[in-house]
Amino acid sequence: MLARLFTEQFAFSKGDSVVVIGLGRFGGAVANSLMQLGHDVMGIDRDAEPVHEWADLLTHAVQADSTNAMTMRQLGVADFAHAIVGIGGDLAASLMTVMALTELEIPDIWVKAMTPQHGKIAERIGAHHIVYPEADMGERVAHLISGRMMDYIEFEDGFAIAKIHAPAATHDLTLAASAVREKFGVTVVGIKRAHEDFQHGKPNSIVRPGDLLIVSGPTKKVEAFAASGRRR
Repeated sequence: MLARLFTEQFAFSKGDSVVVIGLGRFGGAVANSLMQLGHDVMGIDRDAEPVHEWADLLTHAVQADSTNAMTMRQLGVADFAHAIVGIGGDLAASLMTVMALTELEIPDIWVKAMTPQHGKIAERIGAHHIVYPEADMGERVAHLISGRMMDYIEFEDGFAIAKIHAPAATHDLTLAASAVREKFGVTVVGIKRAHEDFQHGKPNSIVRPGDLLIVSGPTKKVEAFAASGRRR
């Protein structure tokens, strides 16, 4: 699920090269999703077992020490547009890898952080984006269990995207007439009706009972809008 942060929501340009460092459960899921979306993916891990596991599934899979900038340069990592550090429990290795990527001047560095302190340090030494898998997943599951949302992703800047049941206030009205943006402060990105193709949200788009809406906006406002349409 969290792999979507790098694929659907923070949409890399199709064909962008991405290096994923740490091929555990998290890194492997991200690498696999990126491959399916047409990106060139190099996977790097210090252990041989995950490298062998992913060798036939990624563009390249290499066993190497990601904390060594010289090694990374020799592997051609400096030519990659994006780097994702998915190293788990080894804090030192994670941070030293970020330092190596910074030295290589990678323009877009993502880091899986286990604690807020880990994330803050990673940002200070050059990471551009921090992901907290356990915390993010916990909040996401809470929203899903509450019944307010069918799917939900929150970004680090207080912005969220969610799939929700269309609230009654939007039923049988165009988006312009229901004034969702003015009343709730969110944007209806798209509408999905049973047995029909997805349609982008336009002022003249009509919302019917039973429709699913893809909405985006500030997290609190998305939550409030979703709560107004909660099924009982």
